[in-house]
Amino acid sequence: MAFKNLGFAANVFRKRWIFVVIDHYKLNNKNMHNIKHTLLALTLLVSVCLNAQQPATHKEGELDWYVEVIKANEVSRAQHKPIFAFFTGSDWCGWCKKLQHDVFAKPAFVSWAKKNVVLLELDFPRSKTLAPEMVQQNNSLQQAFKVQGFPTIWMFYMNKSADSATFTLQALGSCGYPGGAEQGREEVKFLADANAILANDTAGRKPAVVNTKPVTAKGKKKK
Repeated sequence: MAFKNLGFAANVFRKRWIFVVIDHYKLNNKNMHNIKHTLLALTLLVSVCLNAQQPATHKEGELDWYVEVIKANEVSRAQHKPIFAFFTGSDWCGWCKKLQHDVFAKPAFVSWAKKNVVLLELDFPRSKTLAPEMVQQNNSLQQAFKVQGFPTIWMFYMNKSADSATFTLQALGSCGYPGGAEQGREEVKFLADANAILANDTAGRKPAVVNTKPVTAKGKKKK
């Protein structure tokens, strides 16, 4: 009966409903390498409007950020890279803006991101209005990953079932603003944390090495 009702809702609102199973890897906050595996069945329901007018990406500097998880997943599957989901409050979250300034805008992160992940921004603004399907998508993913604070980063894969009726989210781990990092070099600690998460990739894909050492005016690395 529940499935019939969902089908009816999909017809009425002209939306496609996607059931997702989460293969969830939780990281102990005190130890990034302490992985606890849990399975949460059918906990995420994502609604994607078939006629959405909102662009699938937006550009921040040299980086393209997807806003639709389905579009991000298409690129993730094609490039064999995990999705890097950034949970943010773009118009109110000070720490989110600080993360963007201190880490995302740095050349080391830009190079790392291009080589290793597919960027997905999940925004929770207070002043501006998102399309209803974006609000539902973002809220569903927030609930699925139990995100309670911003900024939060989750890295994961979405795997489609054989019958295409469900997706499995294989979550590699999460992180946030790099607390305790050397001032002015926050990207170094962030990338170290991010690479530790990528090391959990069961597919065995290793993160590309990115130079994060300071460079002198002549272009030589400092020793």
